[in-house]
Amino acid sequence: MPPSRPNISLPAFLIAVFLALMAMWARPSMGEELPREVLVVEAANGARHEFTVEIADTPAARGTGLMFRKELAADAGMLFDFHREEPVYFWMKNTYVSLDMIFIASDGRIVRIAEHTTPLSEKVVPSREPARYVLEVVAGTSARLGLAAGDRVSGPAMAGRESKPSR
Repeated sequence: MPPSRPNISLPAFLIAVFLALMAMWARPSMGEELPREVLVVEAANGARHEFTVEIADTPAARGTGLMFRKELAADAGMLFDFHREEPVYFWMKNTYVSLDMIFIASDGRIVRIAEHTTPLSEKVVPSREPARYVLEVVAGTSARLGLAAGDRVSGPAMAGRESKPSR
């Protein structure tokens, strides 16, 4: 007797293949080396703090972000560049490290800090104000360094770049 064939419908099979292909499409940016540079955060009290960050400035890089990472150094992070200033929204799906999300306007001014985001959460974390950049660092970094809205962030990725108009 020949082996029995699993009872799966064609639509279910096609959906499974589609989902597998989408997962493979999303993963390549995880293996890619993103550009790195040093960003400086200058607090209102004049203290300067340097972070070596990866630059996520493409849709694929921004979509993956720090997902699937198990650790992040205290002086490291990721800078997301959306190329225009607008309200932005993040979540922590597939992100294992608790983060501080620092939302930054086009002029380098911090507009909001979302501290101690919950790993693996699908809860939306909004910028609440238009932002062009988001700097993600290890949770607790903002409090430890005394960072606050109004502080300034600068670095090569942020210098001389024109914002595209919001849609």
